[in-house]
Amino acid sequence: MGQRAGTVKAFYLVAVCCVGSFLFAYDAGIVGGVLTLQSFQDDFGYSNKQKADVNSNSNSLLQAGAFFACFFTWPFTARFGRRWSIALASVIFCIGGTVQTINTHHIGAFYAARVISGIGVGMATVMIPMFSAEMAPKNIRGQLGSMFQFFFTLGVMTSYWINYAVSKMPTGTRQWQIPVGLQLVPGAILALGMLTLPESVRWLAKRGRLEDAMKSLVWIRGGDSPEVHAEMTEILAGIDAEVAATEGLTWKELLMPVNRHRIFLVITLQIGVQLTGNTSLAYYAPQVFQTVGAGNSKLLISGFFGVIKVVSCLFFLVFLVERIGRRWALVGGSFAMGSLMLIVALLTCFHPPAKNATSVSPAGAAAITMIYLEAAAYNMSFGPVSWLYMSEIFPNRIREVGIAIGTATQWLFNFVFSQATPHAVENLGWKTFLMFAIFNWALVIYAYIFIKETSGKSLEDMESVFNSQSTQITPANVEAAEQKVAVAEHKVLQSSHVEAS
Repeated sequence: MGQRAGTVKAFYLVAVCCVGSFLFAYDAGIVGGVLTLQSFQDDFGYSNKQKADVNSNSNSLLQAGAFFACFFTWPFTARFGRRWSIALASVIFCIGGTVQTINTHHIGAFYAARVISGIGVGMATVMIPMFSAEMAPKNIRGQLGSMFQFFFTLGVMTSYWINYAVSKMPTGTRQWQIPVGLQLVPGAILALGMLTLPESVRWLAKRGRLEDAMKSLVWIRGGDSPEVHAEMTEILAGIDAEVAATEGLTWKELLMPVNRHRIFLVITLQIGVQLTGNTSLAYYAPQVFQTVGAGNSKLLISGFFGVIKVVSCLFFLVFLVERIGRRWALVGGSFAMGSLMLIVALLTCFHPPAKNATSVSPAGAAAITMIYLEAAAYNMSFGPVSWLYMSEIFPNRIREVGIAIGTATQWLFNFVFSQATPHAVENLGWKTFLMFAIFNWALVIYAYIFIKETSGKSLEDMESVFNSQSTQITPANVEAAEQKVAVAEHKVLQSSHVEAS
């Protein structure tokens, strides 16, 4: 009963956190549709010649805010914890979302609001994978970590269908205010949801608040048990080993060979996410589908594109992630994506869509199907695994800065590819898909050589996985941790007796 309750609580905690991922995806997906509406252009008073610049700036400014947020988030969360950092991120996002929704008639105000929202989104994307990994039981950490991508796909799908729905509305201010204003709903849910959750066990333990850490672990595991005590002992022993080996976080610690390897992995993994081509497809789905011959159905086809992402990611989360592991998911996914991108390139090359076509040709339908399958492969590999892997490979002492570096890399190259994709599609046409096919096949080699399997391992086991001799847990660390757990348990019992009386 306790284990079942713990599983339910773990899924609840991660689901609440991952509302932030939904928010990130919905915002990214909705702005492209909103900026195509004539009502938005009329209210903010820019010309058709300025349209491309407004589109580019609206995406770029959010990405810039998110990128720079990564670097002040990690010291903030190291001091104030995970819960309050995520709550603050949602408040900042809601401030930006509110200003975006107001019809100020000044595009500069909209730009400023995009930066503010970007700061909130950037903070959330650092914190959510971290908090989820630190609280997840090791046997389902893969499933819980993959929920970040699952909620992301839900956000993308929702944005596609909202864009499609408002495109059918009468032209007017409400046509663009409704999709923009809806961002505030998940933003509020995220902030309020944080009030119902305990603080991260590992953050509390690292800060020396052992009694609170024990209470948090008992809550998230569904009750007290010998297994909970053993897990707490392992957490404290791991922290003790890290402290003994490093004596305070310094930048030199990041340059230790084993940590350089981890930093290299998260940077290259997040670059790899962009090289798959799927972020580009997410941002510019209607334009891409137009390229392969979607005709007037491009928005509707984009909507079903979002559905495919949700279903495939859910399938991976439920059935695959704990069975095939991280490494083989990346290897298999890269190979599948490369093969499918090549087919799209060949179909588009030898059967180019007719100009001004209003219906989908057989070759276009085949190309669209391949893009759907490619998106499914991504959401069963690089989509969920990149966030999951980044959140679990760092030791407690440098987890904040390690994840911040990885997330900043994601935002930087997200910006680069979102800027490059429209020009690539326009100038290269079918060769864009050939380029992504080559990138994906290169990622097969990368994943096979560099990715170490972490499935089924606790966060403290990562020191053994990465052969970190100086910070591996010793019997002395375990003995010291057992004493601390005994003291913390005694204090918890005392406080519970006092509350009962």
